[in-house]
Amino acid sequence: MTHDHGSPKATTTEVVDVRERQRYEARRDGAVLGHAAYQETDQLVVFTHTEVDPSLEGQGIGGLLVRGALDNVRRRGLAVLPICPFVQAWMTRHPDYADLDYRSPGSTVTD
Repeated sequence: MTHDHGSPKATTTEVVDVRERQRYEARRDGAVLGHAAYQETDQLVVFTHTEVDPSLEGQGIGGLLVRGALDNVRRRGLAVLPICPFVQAWMTRHPDYADLDYRSPGSTVTD
Protein backbone atom coordinates (compact mmCIF):
# COMPACT_ATOMS: atom_id res chain seq x y z
CA MET A 1 0.00 0.00 0.00
CA THR A 2 1.39 3.38 -0.98
CA HIS A 3 0.69 6.71 0.60
CA ASP A 4 0.82 9.69 -1.69
CA HIS A 5 -0.25 12.18 0.97
CA GLY A 6 -3.14 13.60 -0.98
CA SER A 7 -1.41 14.34 -4.25
CA PRO A 8 -3.11 12.59 -7.15
CA LYS A 9 0.17 12.17 -8.98
CA ALA A 10 3.66 12.54 -7.58
CA THR A 11 5.26 15.14 -9.81
CA THR A 12 8.09 17.51 -9.14
CA THR A 13 8.54 20.99 -10.47
CA GLU A 14 12.07 21.81 -11.56
CA VAL A 15 13.65 25.16 -12.30
CA VAL A 16 15.90 25.20 -15.35
CA ASP A 17 18.20 27.96 -16.59
CA VAL A 18 17.52 28.28 -20.33
CA ARG A 19 20.49 30.50 -21.13
CA GLU A 20 19.84 30.83 -24.85
CA ARG A 21 16.43 32.32 -24.04
CA GLN A 22 17.73 34.30 -21.03
CA ARG A 23 15.16 32.93 -18.64
CA TYR A 24 14.64 30.45 -15.86
CA GLU A 25 11.72 28.11 -16.48
CA ALA A 26 9.59 26.21 -13.99
CA ARG A 27 8.80 22.86 -15.58
CA ARG A 28 6.66 19.91 -14.58
CA ASP A 29 6.49 16.78 -16.71
CA GLY A 30 8.17 18.66 -19.56
CA ALA A 31 5.60 21.46 -19.57
CA VAL A 32 6.68 25.05 -18.88
CA LEU A 33 4.53 26.45 -16.05
CA GLY A 34 6.19 29.85 -15.84
CA HIS A 35 9.39 31.75 -16.44
CA ALA A 36 11.58 34.49 -15.02
CA ALA A 37 13.32 36.53 -17.71
CA TYR A 38 16.76 37.98 -17.00
CA GLN A 39 19.67 39.85 -18.48
CA GLU A 40 23.16 38.99 -17.30
CA THR A 41 26.43 40.87 -16.97
CA ASP A 42 29.77 39.65 -15.60
CA GLN A 43 28.70 40.17 -12.01
CA LEU A 44 24.96 40.68 -12.08
CA VAL A 45 21.71 39.00 -13.06
CA VAL A 46 18.91 41.51 -13.72
CA PHE A 47 15.46 39.94 -13.37
CA THR A 48 13.14 41.86 -15.68
CA HIS A 49 9.88 39.92 -15.83
CA THR A 50 8.22 36.90 -14.23
CA GLU A 51 5.21 35.12 -15.64
CA VAL A 52 3.24 32.07 -14.48
CA ASP A 53 0.47 30.33 -16.38
CA PRO A 54 -2.69 32.13 -15.14
CA SER A 55 -4.47 28.80 -14.59
CA LEU A 56 -1.78 27.85 -12.06
CA GLU A 57 -1.73 31.06 -10.02
CA GLY A 58 -1.93 30.59 -6.27
CA GLN A 59 -0.10 27.25 -6.34
CA GLY A 60 3.27 28.66 -5.35
CA ILE A 61 4.84 28.21 -8.78
CA GLY A 62 6.14 31.79 -8.88
CA GLY A 63 7.82 31.47 -5.50
CA LEU A 64 9.34 28.13 -6.44
CA LEU A 65 10.59 29.65 -9.68
CA VAL A 66 12.19 32.66 -7.98
CA ARG A 67 13.78 30.53 -5.24
CA GLY A 68 15.25 28.13 -7.80
CA ALA A 69 16.56 30.99 -9.94
CA LEU A 70 18.11 32.81 -6.97
CA ASP A 71 19.69 29.60 -5.66
CA ASN A 72 21.30 29.16 -9.08
CA VAL A 73 22.54 32.77 -9.10
CA ARG A 74 23.98 32.29 -5.58
CA ARG A 75 25.85 29.13 -6.64
CA ARG A 76 27.36 31.07 -9.53
CA GLY A 77 28.57 33.85 -7.21
CA LEU A 78 26.61 36.65 -8.89
CA ALA A 79 24.42 39.41 -7.49
CA VAL A 80 20.77 40.11 -8.37
CA LEU A 81 19.07 43.30 -9.48
CA PRO A 82 15.31 42.63 -9.19
CA ILE A 83 13.62 45.06 -11.56
CA CYS A 84 10.66 42.67 -11.77
CA PRO A 85 8.18 43.64 -9.01
CA PHE A 86 7.40 39.98 -8.27
CA VAL A 87 11.05 39.05 -7.70
CA GLN A 88 11.57 42.22 -5.67
CA ALA A 89 8.56 41.46 -3.44
CA TRP A 90 9.61 37.83 -3.01
CA MET A 91 13.10 38.86 -1.93
CA THR A 92 11.63 41.33 0.56
CA ARG A 93 9.57 38.52 2.10
CA HIS A 94 12.63 36.23 2.28
CA PRO A 95 15.39 38.16 4.06
CA ASP A 96 17.73 35.15 3.78
CA TYR A 97 18.09 36.16 0.12
CA ALA A 98 18.75 39.85 0.83
CA ASP A 99 22.52 39.34 0.51
CA LEU A 100 22.04 38.64 -3.20
CA ASP A 101 20.48 42.06 -3.85
CA TYR A 102 22.95 44.19 -5.74
CA ARG A 103 21.55 47.32 -4.06
CA SER A 104 21.79 46.03 -0.50
CA PRO A 105 24.34 47.78 1.68
CA GLY A 106 26.90 45.85 3.64
CA SER A 107 27.90 43.38 0.95
CA THR A 108 31.53 44.36 1.40
CA VAL A 109 32.76 40.83 2.02
CA THR A 110 35.91 40.07 0.08
CA ASP A 111 37.70 36.79 -0.41
